[in-house]
Amino acid sequence: MADFDVIEASARESATKGGVRALRAEGLVPGVVYGDGKDPALVAVDQRIIDKELHRGGFQGRVYELQIGSRKQRILPKDVQLHPVTDVPLHVDFLRISADARVQVEVAVHFLGEEDSPGLKRGGVLNVVRHEVELSCPATAIPEFIEVPLSGLDIGDAAKISDVKLPEGVEPTITDRDFTIATIAAATAVAEEAAEEQAEAEAEAAADAEDEDGAEGEGEDGGDAEK
Repeated sequence: MADFDVIEASARESATKGGVRALRAEGLVPGVVYGDGKDPALVAVDQRIIDKELHRGGFQGRVYELQIGSRKQRILPKDVQLHPVTDVPLHVDFLRISADARVQVEVAVHFLGEEDSPGLKRGGVLNVVRHEVELSCPATAIPEFIEVPLSGLDIGDAAKISDVKLPEGVEPTITDRDFTIATIAAATAVAEEAAEEQAEAEAEAAADAEDEDGAEGEGEDGGDAEK
């Protein structure tokens, strides 16, 4: 049986605003556990635990065991609400999962073989279309990341989901097309775009200067006529 990281929590009874504020004042994050055909349960988790797991990365793609007293249950974090200014966690949702469950999660993308890409060697730029890919996975076998090979890709080529070797039992949730994860773009395309923007700016500046010169000339002619 796979080992899972443990998150300790306590049951809570109050769902009122006052009760939630009191929990946060004590350094606790209110949460809800739902799913698996059971009633939702109210819990509270030490804020330091949530902060630690968020900074660790991959929080919402990792199965944990939630421990409340002597009882443990497998859960998957599904949503974390953060304060809009301080980024302090305000609320967390956990999904109960069974051993044979499948879950849909966003998994990070890592790139391999950049040094073996002819396009990148020739000055091309890696244009990442998807930094994460949504996958359908067994709850007990969620990959931390997937590896996308870039070896052999030239300028104009694309790395697609079909190029990725996924773990057994893991599938992309998008099944109707071979979607692109990244492309090798020509650096000149970026330079040309910047040059076009610069040319437009210079043309506008020149047009403004001509308008100002014309306005000054009209003013001088008017003064001569009065004399």
